[in-house]
Amino acid sequence: MVDHQQELRERSIPELMKQLSEETTTLLRQEIELAKAEVTDKAKRGGLGAGALGAAGLVGLYALATLTACVIAALALAMPVWAAALIVTAVYGGVAAGLVVVGRRQLSVAMPPTPEATLETVKEDVRWAKTRWRFGRR
Repeated sequence: MVDHQQELRERSIPELMKQLSEETTTLLRQEIELAKAEVTDKAKRGGLGAGALGAAGLVGLYALATLTACVIAALALAMPVWAAALIVTAVYGGVAAGLVVVGRRQLSVAMPPTPEATLETVKEDVRWAKTRWRFGRR
């Protein structure tokens, strides 16, 4: 490390500025790629959450449309029809509520779609650049 520091001290200011510019450009490209990857991942999670919420509505509708009559008819053999219908409605509502919980959990993971890891590494990069700048000015 001492050799590297000595090498930097022997280089001219224009050479050091050129190196800093090149390293900064490379670093910015890498940060942009990281941000793209992070936003894409969050968008995928958001899509999964939205899909789960849509599926909750669809499953709830199909369940009510196809099974309700059958189950109510079966329960109506042992109780009044209105009581059978109320029980079936409560069960289907519980299933739909469970799907809503899953969908909201997925959306909360995906939102807001900010590239948090990228922001943290940019802060680290700024600290690194400041350190390099101070070292080069000595």
